[in-house]
Order: sequence, then C-alpha cells, then structure tokens
Amino acid sequence: MAQAVSVQERKGKRLREGPSVTSKTLVAVAGFVLFALFMLPFVLVVINSAKTTVEISLNPVALPNDWSQIFDNVSRVVDNPNFYYWSAFLDSAIITSLSLVVIVVFSAMGAWVLVRNKTWWSTVLFMVFVASMVVPFQVIMLPLVQWLRIFGNLIGVRFTGNYAGIVLCYLGFGASLSMFIFHGFIKSVPLELEEAADIDGCSRPGVFFRIVLPLLQPTAVTVMILNGIWIWNDFLLPLLILGARGNVQTLPLAVASFAGAFIRQWDLILTSTLLAMLPIIVLFLFAQRYIIKGMVEGSIK
Repeated sequence: MAQAVSVQERKGKRLREGPSVTSKTLVAVAGFVLFALFMLPFVLVVINSAKTTVEISLNPVALPNDWSQIFDNVSRVVDNPNFYYWSAFLDSAIITSLSLVVIVVFSAMGAWVLVRNKTWWSTVLFMVFVASMVVPFQVIMLPLVQWLRIFGNLIGVRFTGNYAGIVLCYLGFGASLSMFIFHGFIKSVPLELEEAADIDGCSRPGVFFRIVLPLLQPTAVTVMILNGIWIWNDFLLPLLILGARGNVQTLPLAVASFAGAFIRQWDLILTSTLLAMLPIIVLFLFAQRYIIKGMVEGSIK
C-alpha cells in the first residue's frame, strides 16, 4: 500500500513539474529541424535571385557575390514584355480579395444558421461540410470544369476564363474549413444579444451583420489569412478555370508561362517566383498573431 502511494506521489510530482529538460531540448531540436527544412526552398530562391544564370549553374547553394544583382533581376523581370507582372498582380489581388469576402460572409452566415437551428438536419449538414474537407481536389477537378461549362450554358453565363468562375470555385472549396472554424466560435456568442436585437425590431439579416459578424472579427481574420495564402499561391485551379494563356492570369500562372518562355534564364525565373511570393509573405508577417488566436477561439469555445 505504501509503495502504491509512493508511486502515485512520484507521478503527481512529475506532472506538476511538467516536461523534463531533455524533453524540452528534443522538442526544440525537432522544431528547428522542421523550420530549416521548410525554409530551405525559400532561402534558395532568395539567394539565387541575386545571381546571374552562370552563377546559379556553377553553384546554386552558394551565397551571391553581389547582392545588388537582385535589383537588376527585378528590373528585368518587371519590365519584361513576356511577364506581365503588374497585370497578373492585379488579377491575383482581385481574385483573392473577392474570394475572401464571399468565403467569410457566406461561411459565417451558414455556420450561424447551423448553430442557431438545433435540429437533426443542421447536424447532418454540418457533418457533410466537415466530411467534404477530406475529398481530394484531383478527384473532382475534371468534373468541376465540365459542370461549370454545362451550368454556364444553361443559364447563359460563362464561368471559365473570368473572375466569376474562379471566385465561385474558391467559395466551394474554402467554405467547409471556414464553416468549421466559424461554427465553433459562434457557439460562444450569447444568444441573448440576438434576442435583444429581435426585441428592438432588428431583422434577421440585421442581427447577423450588426451583431454577430462584428463579434467574429478575430475568427474572420484567421479564415482570411488561411484561405488567402492558399488562394494566392494556388496554381492548379486557376490553370483549369482561367487557362494558361487566358485574359485573366494569376501570378503563379504568369510565373509558369515565364518559365516556359525563358527556360534557361534561371535568374529571371527565380526572381519572378520571389516577386510572386513577397506580397503574401508580407501579409502573413503582419497578421500572423491572429491565426492561433482565431483558431483556438474557433475550436474550443
């Protein structure tokens, strides 16, 4: 009996003391290794953007001899007639902005309706949205394009090669995760606030846009960041919907076209890749503190 009590005391003491120094060291080393692995491609792009094609061919992992070469490469890329950087940047900004707005608004509205209507069908519908996250995009990408053309011909609206089609697709693919995040957070919103607005004569859309949506700001920022990184860097869906040589081109499509036209000029290819990555990296650095906050609030509340 005394031995059992002693063992329990030692276990309780270890739990109170927390992880040992060795465990913390192993976790820190593993985190550093993962960080290095994930950052290696970005570092290679940066250092090779400051080299000439000859220097890249001789030693792609060496540091550049002259870091000012990066400014010359940037000037050559931006002014190159075969790489429409500013046009592609504008198209990417429009597509990303419109997609984020519709994803946030419609996902928040859908999650709000499912939370407030506590019926069996709302539970089933929420599970369907959650289950859709595990469906691989490659399974449905060809039927998606076919059905967009069929539906567009049926109603007389074209959904390929323009903003409408690509934004609609991003709404469909981004709504499941976004609704899952919003669903958890809306549960913490007091129902009494909505009832008070109803008593004051506020309509249901007014309750959502004036009461509920402002309270979802931290979670909405998280949803926008997570979806924004994906949408900005996405290549396959814009390739299918917009086409490789369409009038509307995102930055990943422009980089791919540029690489095909200048297959031997690796300095320009890597510099154009860096220019495509920089805007979303800057956005992530300024808004990263909202990601964990919104994810935690949306998952445990």
